[in-house]
Amino acid sequence: MSHRVVIEYCTQCRWLPRAAWLAQELLTTFESELTELSLKPGTGGVFVVRVDDEVVWDRREQGFPEPTAVKRLVRDRVAPDRSLGHSDGHSDKGGDGDPAPGISP
Repeated sequence: MSHRVVIEYCTQCRWLPRAAWLAQELLTTFESELTELSLKPGTGGVFVVRVDDEVVWDRREQGFPEPTAVKRLVRDRVAPDRSLGHSDGHSDKGGDGDPAPGISP
């Protein structure tokens, strides 16, 4: 299935570099899962990430995202069984939140 990500950012706030950096992170991580990633100029302090028209991050409600948080949310929609390696909390922690055996905190 093809997936589309849109990052809408505020031009008045000069958030293009932040949006472009996040786009690069997502394209690098999900190069085979995404068919399109677009940057959408907006105004009024907007910074919203959508996957297939579903809002997964909105700065007004959640603040600015860490790339790993957005990667997890995108992964959950485009490749739910895929591990994100060291940046994925699921892959390096046991179910109780303690590090997996052999992994030091």
